Parts: sequence; structure tokens; C-alpha cells
Amino acid sequence: MFTATLIAAGRLTPNVVADANDRLATAGCAPTTLHWIDQSDAVDLHFELAADAARAALEGAFPDVDVVVQPRDGRRKMLLVADMDSTMITVECIDELADYAGIKPKIAAITEAAMRGELDFEAALDARVALLKGLDAGVIDACLRERVRLMPGAQTLVRTMRGWGARAVLVSGGFTRFAEPVARDIGFDEAIANVLEIEDDVLTGTVARPIVGAATKKATLLDRRAALGLAEAATLAVGDGANDLAMIEIAGLGVAYHAKPVVAAAAAARIEQGDLTALLWAQGVPKAEWAAA
Repeated sequence: MFTATLIAAGRLTPNVVADANDRLATAGCAPTTLHWIDQSDAVDLHFELAADAARAALEGAFPDVDVVVQPRDGRRKMLLVADMDSTMITVECIDELADYAGIKPKIAAITEAAMRGELDFEAALDARVALLKGLDAGVIDACLRERVRLMPGAQTLVRTMRGWGARAVLVSGGFTRFAEPVARDIGFDEAIANVLEIEDDVLTGTVARPIVGAATKKATLLDRRAALGLAEAATLAVGDGANDLAMIEIAGLGVAYHAKPVVAAAAAARIEQGDLTALLWAQGVPKAEWAAA
């Protein structure tokens, strides 16, 4: 038994819902009932068969509508593991640091290629950080203050999940100097990220070892899941870049959030239209139960 959740904040019409139900029937999915989570925002279409066929029939079929297909039971997750840059915040921090150094286009091009999976993440991180050698460390606080903005829905998602007892972990290929305050602002239980090495108040151009990358993200999900005694199905991972794939692929619900094509193609669910509150609707949670941001 499965559920297809259609999500389009304020834009979901009965005609779209009826069309989606017909598509499920045509695809041989045996639709049964539907339930509005929030009128005009999100609806659950329950069906009996062929989850892959349901995804094929519904994803991309309706402009401005996100679709999440998953097993009907166990939708409220008890562990959230999330990426930071371009997922929980709106920017790539290393690109913004590079802007202060006057070399943003050079570093941003490497970042983009790494997030598309075209470059080895660790080598690309080393190369970018090396280009920042000599940058005044005070720029980090200025960047955090002037450039870093929380992704819409981030606080609501994390605080709502923690409200029902879930654990939330921020795991970033970025830097602790950003991840730790971001995690506090949003409401995460903990933050894991890379350490920029600094001497005499300037960046040395190096990152402390071991580097937090795809392997760390996967290991963190597995470790926290085991520590909490959770089944795989009780976990949620969300990210946008190639270094997030390893954790997305092993989560009970792995979500590509406004992601690079390689991630969107591999993830079990994609959010391409809405903000992070879509992940609450995907878990069947109505607005009345959301925590205040």
C-alpha cells in the first residue's frame, strides 16, 4: 500500500487531483482513497500497486506541483540528516567567501562542477580552499552576517520534527564556522562540518582532516540510526549535490531538494517547486501541527 502526495502550496486544484487519480488508475496502480492534508496545499492519493509506475505517471505531469511517492505506513520520520549549503541555507558559503576575496567566479565554477558530480569532492574542496589562502578570517563572520540566509521552511521543518521527538543532524561539506551557528538558528540537535585551518587570523588555505564528504554523510545517518534503534524506513535525508547521494540513497525517504540533475535522477523523491515545508506535507503533517519558525 502506497501514498502519492501532491504538494503545491495554495495552487492545488480539484481538477489536478482528479487528473492525478486517473493517471494512477491508467498506470495500473489501483487507487483507493484520497485525503486532503491541507486544502489547496497538499493531498494524499492512496493506491495499492506499482509505486514506480506511479512516480512515472505523476512526476512532472503538473506544473508547479511536487509529487512524493512512498509506502503508506511509517511516514513520520524519527531521524533527519540534512545538507547545509543550498539546502538549509540559500547560498554556497565557500562561493560567498570567494566573493570577498574577489575570485567568486573561479571558485563557484569548481563548486558547481563538484555538486554535479563531475569532480572528486575532496580534491575540489582542497583546490577551492587553497585559493582562499591569506584571506582575513574576520571575513567569515562578515559573510555569515551579510550573506547567509536560511532556506524558507528550514526552521519549521526541523522544529516540527523535533517536536514529535525526531533527531535532526546537519552534516555539511562546508565549514563549522557556518554550520554551527546555522544549526543553532534552525534548531538542529548537532552539526558536523569541515574545519577551516587558521593561523595568525588568516586562512592557511587548508582544511583539517578527515574531510567531511559523502562517506561522512552516509556514516552519520547509519550511526545515528543505529544509536536510536531505528529502522531504515524511519529516516529522512535531504540534499542537493552529488556529495549528498550516498545518504539520500540509504534513507527511508531520500529527497533531492532543488537538486543537481544527477541527484534528482537518483533520489526516491524530488522537491523542485516548494520550500522545505514540503517535507512536512510529504510526511502527512498538516499546517495545524507545524511548529512556529
